[in-house]
Amino acid sequence: MSEYEDFEEEHELPIDGTLDLHFFKPSEVKDLVPEYIRVCLEKEIYKIRIIHGKGTGTLRRLVHSILDKHPDVAAYYPGTGTGNWGATSADLKSN
Repeated sequence: MSEYEDFEEEHELPIDGTLDLHFFKPSEVKDLVPEYIRVCLEKEIYKIRIIHGKGTGTLRRLVHSILDKHPDVAAYYPGTGTGNWGATSADLKSN
């Protein structure tokens, strides 16, 4: 069982393609985002939205760095819809 699954059980987060990082410490993001991508792929969710907030841009840059290196990310771009400056959307590869 992964750490994210432990967290999911404790907090019952829905896996619906939207990950709001406001609920997590910045130190958790490096492991959390790849794990969330893995779980989304298992659930056949191929479009995700990661809410990182506007702030200073540090968290956004961290998220983009993770997405740049992740082999299952086809593309990412500023989030769509309300609050798009504080979110990043990504298309995942369907294997």
